[in-house]
Amino acid sequence: MIKDITIGQYFPGNSFLHRMDARMKIVLTLALIVGIFLCRSLVSIAVVVAVTFALIFVSGVPLKMVLKSIKPLAIIVAFTAVLNIFYIRGGTTLFEWRFLHITSKGLFTAFFMVVRIICLVIISSLLTYTTTPTVMTDAIESLLSPLKIFKIPVHTLTMMMTLALRFIPVLVDEVDRITNAQKARGADFDSGGLKEKVKALVPIIVPLFVSSIKHAFELADAMECRCYVDGKGRTRMKKMKLSFKDFIALLVVAVIFAGIILCNIYFKKVV
Repeated sequence: MIKDITIGQYFPGNSFLHRMDARMKIVLTLALIVGIFLCRSLVSIAVVVAVTFALIFVSGVPLKMVLKSIKPLAIIVAFTAVLNIFYIRGGTTLFEWRFLHITSKGLFTAFFMVVRIICLVIISSLLTYTTTPTVMTDAIESLLSPLKIFKIPVHTLTMMMTLALRFIPVLVDEVDRITNAQKARGADFDSGGLKEKVKALVPIIVPLFVSSIKHAFELADAMECRCYVDGKGRTRMKKMKLSFKDFIALLVVAVIFAGIILCNIYFKKVV
């Protein structure tokens, strides 16, 4: 399961999404996420699902890799769905036994919540799949540049955010390596109750903590050797410029956003 965490990874390509300006991609991703949670009818949620599949197709990222980003969240998604099914009241009662009540509104709410989470994860993952960490850093810094008026170290914050995102795959590989090494030494992570399994995690957590600190110092030394200095005076090899395709994408997302709102108005709301 730990190998299936793909957030923070970059998938090389030359698709339309790869060539878009990273700043526009971040803004449009946030807009689509807002649109996902605005869905109140079956037609509007169907529009979001169609848009999600269209983005996967346009990105050129293999569907297998996209589905891997959802797999680690399967338990959370299932747990959320069960909570909504049994705790949401309203609509027609479909099943009732003692303290268990299942209503039509509970089922619709659970369905919408599952679809929203899946679409949100896929769309967010496509942002990192089609944007390199360096470009992502420059884009976030550019979008947050107005905060410099308030003396906020924008470049430092964006660098910290990008490094944290970039090191997720590294830590995932490190966990897998440490787990295999401990199993080779006779460690048992599968048998026993919950208490025993928690204790079995100690031989993983301690080396992972030490390895994370080591990676941090190595990165700091590498940046220092390259005379890295944040703040004023830094230049970029490639300057970001908005092109015609970026405005086309903005127009398409605006139409999708308007379509979601219209669907909520003209079609029956179920949640």
